[in-house]
Amino acid sequence: MDRNTTIGLVLIGLILTVFTVFNQPDAEDPAKKQDAKKTAVSDKKSSNQATTTDSVAQNSPTGAGQTSKKDEAKNQTSAMESKPAVQAPKAVWYTLENSAIKAEISNQGAMLASIALKNYQSYDNFAKNSKEPLLLFQRKDAQNYLTLPGGTNTKNLVFDVVNQSPTSLTLSHRSADGKKVNVTYRIQNDNRLAYSVQFEGYNRDLLNNAQLKWNMNFLRTERNLSEQRKISTICWEETEDGLDYLSESSDDDDNPEGSVNWVAYKQSYFSAILHPNKPFKKINGAFAVSNFGENSPENATHIKKMESTLTPEFDGTNSASFTWYFGPNSHDQLAAFDANYEDILNYGWGLLRWINVYVVHPIFNMFTNAGIGTGIAILLLTLIFKLLLLPVQWKMFLSSVKMRIIKPDVEALNAKYPNKEDAMKKQSEMMSLYRDSGASPLAGCLPMLIQMPILLAVFRFFPATFELRQQSFLWAEDLSSYDSILDFGFDVWLYGDHISLFTLLMAGTTLLYTYMNSGNMQQPRQPGMPNMQVIMYIFPIMMIFFFNNYSSGLSYYYFISTLISILIMLAIKHFFIDEEKIKQKIELRKASASATPKKKSKFQERLEEMQRKANEAQKNNKRK
Repeated sequence: MDRNTTIGLVLIGLILTVFTVFNQPDAEDPAKKQDAKKTAVSDKKSSNQATTTDSVAQNSPTGAGQTSKKDEAKNQTSAMESKPAVQAPKAVWYTLENSAIKAEISNQGAMLASIALKNYQSYDNFAKNSKEPLLLFQRKDAQNYLTLPGGTNTKNLVFDVVNQSPTSLTLSHRSADGKKVNVTYRIQNDNRLAYSVQFEGYNRDLLNNAQLKWNMNFLRTERNLSEQRKISTICWEETEDGLDYLSESSDDDDNPEGSVNWVAYKQSYFSAILHPNKPFKKINGAFAVSNFGENSPENATHIKKMESTLTPEFDGTNSASFTWYFGPNSHDQLAAFDANYEDILNYGWGLLRWINVYVVHPIFNMFTNAGIGTGIAILLLTLIFKLLLLPVQWKMFLSSVKMRIIKPDVEALNAKYPNKEDAMKKQSEMMSLYRDSGASPLAGCLPMLIQMPILLAVFRFFPATFELRQQSFLWAEDLSSYDSILDFGFDVWLYGDHISLFTLLMAGTTLLYTYMNSGNMQQPRQPGMPNMQVIMYIFPIMMIFFFNNYSSGLSYYYFISTLISILIMLAIKHFFIDEEKIKQKIELRKASASATPKKKSKFQERLEEMQRKANEAQKNNKRK
C-alpha cells in the first residue's frame, strides 16, 4: 500500500469518525431557529395541566375512580361554558381497531390517548417472546387539540358520543350558547387514522386563526435507548422547499418557511405522520423537540418530547380534516402513499442517498422478498458489491505491487534530496521515475475514492433499514441492535456495558488487512511528520469503541466486506499477478526511457522553471 492509498484509508476513517460522532446529515443553524422556541412551546405549561383520572373504561360511557380536588380545579369549564364550575366528570376511553392498529380516544378533549401497533413488538417483549402489541405512546403521553382566539380550547371540553362503531367514533360538545364542536375518528384499512374537527356556530375569523397543538412523547421501543434518541426528531415537508427537519442529536426548534404538507414525528423504526387534507398555513407554525432531564422519570422510559403548533385550513363547512399514519419506517410502505413520506428515512444525502435508494435497497429487498434470511442477504449483497468493484480492487493491488517494486528508488530519491529547498527538484525526478516505471500513486488512491461512496452509503443504510429489526443471525438476536456476547452489568467509559462480537471481528479483519499491506507504508522522512503505519493500526482499535453500540448488521457487513477483500487480494497475488514479471517489465521500461530522450511535459517544465527561480532568489538573498 503506497502513501496515497494509506492517506485514502485514513480519510475514510476520519469520515466514519465524523459520521459516528455527529450522526446527522448536516449541521443545524442555531441562530436561525432561536426565535421559534417561545412559539413552539407556548402551550407547554397548559398542556402539562391536562385532566388526569384513575378510571379506565372502554366503549362505555361510565368509568370508575375519583378525581382529586386539585384535578377538579384544573378541569373547570372553559370560556365556551356559561355554567359555573362543577366537579370534573370521569374520563372515558373509547377503542377503535383494525388488524394493524388499536387506538384509544378520550372523552376529555376528544383527544387521541394511545396507539398500539398490533403486528409489532417492543424489544423487551421480543426478548421474552411476548406477542404484546407495540405501544407507540400511552395515556397522558400525547395531546391533540385546537385553540381559538378568545380562550376557546377543545382540550378543556368534555365530549359525548354521537356515533360509534368498531372502526369509527364521533364525539360532540355543545356549549350553553348552542355552539357545537364535533370530532370524528375513523380507522382505515391500513395503518392510517382519519381525524376531523367541525365547528358549528363559530365566527369564521376565529377559525382562520385557530391553531392545532400536537404534542407527543414516544415510548422506548428498542434495545438501546440512547441510540434510539440519536435518530429521533420532527420532519416536515413544505410545499415549495421540500423536506426540513430538526436536529436528531440535540434539543432544537424551528418555524416553517412556507405552507406545510405534512408533519412526521420520527423515531428509529416507527413514525407518526400527520397529513392535513389542505396544507397547514405558514403563520404561527412552530416545531420543537427536546430530551428529558436526567432526573425526569420519563428519561428511562421515553425517547423525546415532540411538540408542534400548526395552523389548519378550514373548508366551507368549518371543518378541518387530517390523516394520521402510525407505522413502521419501511421504505416501500412509506413510498406506497405517494406523498414523499420515505424522505424521512436517514439514508444520507446527495450521492449517498441515491446509492441507497436506487442500488442498495432494491438489491437487499430482492433477497429478503425471495425468502432469504437477512444475514444471508447481507452476505450476498456484499458479494455483489465486491464483484462489481473487482476491477477497482485489481487496479489497486496492481498499483500497490508497482509502488512496492519502485520503493527502493523512491527511498533513494528521499535520501538524495533531504533538504526542503530541494523539494521541487526531488518532485521533478520523482515524476520522471513514476512516468518511466508506469507506476502512479494516484492509481491506488483513485480506486479507493471510487469505493468510498458505497462504504459511506451502507453506513447510513443498515441502521435505518426497518427490515433488519428483530431479525436474528448466528449469535445476534437482533441485527438492528448490537450483538452482545457478554454483558458487564456496568458501564465502561467510551466502550459500553457489553462486548459486541461482530465489532471485534470487524476490527480484527481490518487489522489483518492493514498488516498485510504494511510493507508498502512509507516511514516519515522529516521530524514532526506522522507515522502512517501507526495511524493505520490505531484506526481498527478506534472502531471497537465507535461500533460497539451500533447495529450488528452494519458491523457484520464491514466484517464480511473486509474479509472478502483479503481473500480477493490473496487470490490475485498468488494466482493472477506475477510480481517478478511486473518487475522485469518495469526495469525494461525504465531502460527504454533512459535510452530514448523524451520531451518534458509542460508541468515538469513549469516545475523546473520554478526551481530555477527559487535557486536564483536564494543566491540573491545570500549576496545581500
